[in-house]
Amino acid sequence: MYRIFDEKSIPKWNDIVKKSFPKYKNQISVFGYDWLGRIFALDTQRDVVLIFEPGTGEILNTEENFVNFHDSEIPQYHDACLASEFFNEWFEANGNFVLPHNKCVGYKVPLFLNGEDDIENLEVSDMEVYWEIMMPLMNL
Repeated sequence: MYRIFDEKSIPKWNDIVKKSFPKYKNQISVFGYDWLGRIFALDTQRDVVLIFEPGTGEILNTEENFVNFHDSEIPQYHDACLASEFFNEWFEANGNFVLPHNKCVGYKVPLFLNGEDDIENLEVSDMEVYWEIMMPLMNL
């Protein structure tokens, strides 16, 4: 449901997120991702965790620093942070399929193009391909 990038992947994912969200070009450092392909990054200017959502084109500001995000925000607000209820619904509907590290569950039709926010509109995708497809759509 939630994973941390390995050290070798961080520069690549920093570049991908910065291309998708150019406003944050000089102020983020990615560290993790979730089952929906959302990227978690530290805003290095404000010391808060941001969540970059390729399926909605939105950036969520948690208002929490790295430690508080992991020690407080995720345990208390796991559904808001990780869409855990939605994950459980998808997981059960897909025979408890365990996602490989390079995969995510992406929207067939992104929400910002009026896609439905339900499990019928989800599919397993290579995470890098998903972001590359969503990037130009987010920047229309």
